[in-house]
Amino acid sequence: MSEIGGETPLVIEVSWEACSQAGGIYTVLRTKCAAGLELCGDHYCLFGPYHEAAAKIEFEPEPQDGLWGEVVDEVAQTGVKLHLGRWIVTGMPRVVLVDLNSIRPQIPKYAADFWKTLGVSQPGRDSETEEHIAFGKVVADLLGCVRRRLPGRSLLAQCHEWQGAAAIPILKHNDARIPTIFTTHATLVGRSLSAANQNIYGNLDAIDPLAVAREHGIESRYRVERAATECCDVFTTVSGITGQEAAHFLGRQPDFLLPNGLNVQRSAAAPHEFQNLHQKCKQKIHEFTIGHFFPSYTFDLSKTLYFFVAGRYEYRNKGIDVFIEALDELNRRLKAESTGVTVVAFVIARAPYHAYNIEVLNRQAMLHELKGTCEVIEEQMGERLFRTVIEGRLPKIDDLLEAYNRVRLQRMIHAWHEAEGNPSIVTHDLVDGSHDPVLQHLAKMNLHNTVDDPVKLVFHPQFIKMTSPILGMEYDDFVRGSNLGVFPSYYEPWGYTPMEAIVRGIPAITSDLSGFGMYLKDRFPDHDSNGMYVTRRRDVSFADSVYQVAGWMHSMTKMSLRDRIRLRGRVESYAEYFDWSQMARNYHAARRAALEKYHPDREFNFSADGV
Repeated sequence: MSEIGGETPLVIEVSWEACSQAGGIYTVLRTKCAAGLELCGDHYCLFGPYHEAAAKIEFEPEPQDGLWGEVVDEVAQTGVKLHLGRWIVTGMPRVVLVDLNSIRPQIPKYAADFWKTLGVSQPGRDSETEEHIAFGKVVADLLGCVRRRLPGRSLLAQCHEWQGAAAIPILKHNDARIPTIFTTHATLVGRSLSAANQNIYGNLDAIDPLAVAREHGIESRYRVERAATECCDVFTTVSGITGQEAAHFLGRQPDFLLPNGLNVQRSAAAPHEFQNLHQKCKQKIHEFTIGHFFPSYTFDLSKTLYFFVAGRYEYRNKGIDVFIEALDELNRRLKAESTGVTVVAFVIARAPYHAYNIEVLNRQAMLHELKGTCEVIEEQMGERLFRTVIEGRLPKIDDLLEAYNRVRLQRMIHAWHEAEGNPSIVTHDLVDGSHDPVLQHLAKMNLHNTVDDPVKLVFHPQFIKMTSPILGMEYDDFVRGSNLGVFPSYYEPWGYTPMEAIVRGIPAITSDLSGFGMYLKDRFPDHDSNGMYVTRRRDVSFADSVYQVAGWMHSMTKMSLRDRIRLRGRVESYAEYFDWSQMARNYHAARRAALEKYHPDREFNFSADGV
């Protein structure tokens, strides 16, 4: 086992989203791997469940040799099928994936044993929770196996969210003496209450978490979450606001806060090249806008700004309601000013749909056909121009554009402008469009994409991707080409979307009820003046929040091009503060604290620049 020698701790991260995307924790783990490997190298490993569809894309098997080969072989003898390999992300970290199908008949017994370990009656049958408990049982066995093979080695397990946390009370019950950290990214009770549109933060002391868990049918999950909180050596959350929830709902203040980061790859290019990248990406959005709106009416693209909200379709939690109300207010202001500025606002949130909207597809197809035809004619005109000039005369229109091409263009212009009605708000045919919250709210505000509305709306109920026939570009490029990201969340334990905008130099609005918003307020007093806006949602009225967001959006429309360029430069200058090389210092402190509980006299090979 010499490959794991020395005093660098063996760090194992456990998560249901290791090598398999289910939610936001996937982004945390995927982006943080490089920082973990920079410090620990092969002393860093992840445990997760095996999902075949995800594994085909993200997992690379490797030979079962060395320490991990022995561990996998031993645990596999109990009937568990394990997969040893590498996660195909930056750094290629080692992963051990548990195939729960191989032990499915034993899962009810594992669950029953777990509840006996906690000393509580089994709170009803929940097959999903039982799977997570079985996963925790196998993880505890794997960790115990590693401990037996490395009795004097510094070993630490960090479990993320309740789905990966059942191993902690099992290890505690077994007296495994393995330092553990439990990181909750959002409390179950908090998520349930926010989904039910209940006031959380103004009523924390009066909330009975167990009663809420029973009412919402999540008692078994809540008990796993609470047991992990009580049994872990170090308890952590991702933000101060989630820490407040944890203190009330889980009965323990977090020992450390572990804010999330990103792999920030800042360009070493000159500032003007950074701005050129924004313009290049914005041109792609312009192309969509031309295809979507210009068959009905036109507006000045040089005076057009792009605002957006993106994320899970949680209408209230993500602040989509605030966004729409603020756009209505902005529409009124721009109508009164008549400056010629147009704002195209995007709502990017997955919703059930049948297919792409045929009219929207036709408009984009016509645009591409028109563009292709013009490019062919342009090439022909270049040749005809050359021939005319070498004949010693200046060309006339008939010299450049032959009759056939003139007819082609006239027909295409006629077809291009024969569209009837206003451009569609939604780009897809929704499964239940008549009851969709976004469409209902826009109808209430009388925002219908009319020619007289300076604010236009596009609801794209699918994540943006390059292969889309409607908005075919990568999400990162869409963000870079936009002018403002708007994320005034009501419930957001952290909030990656505004951070993703900021590190790409795009101003963003978050809120003081999001973990990231609180992080900005605590560490950057001049955040608003530098394009990192934090709207007030705590202890203020909904109308006040709307007015503040509308004010920031309005100020963006009044900026000159030079002012917007300067603002993007100031925003991008903060990118390095959100890189994992900075954020991982908090992980370093939490892990040291957990290890020192078992090894108070040891020196650990941690650095301030890694995990």
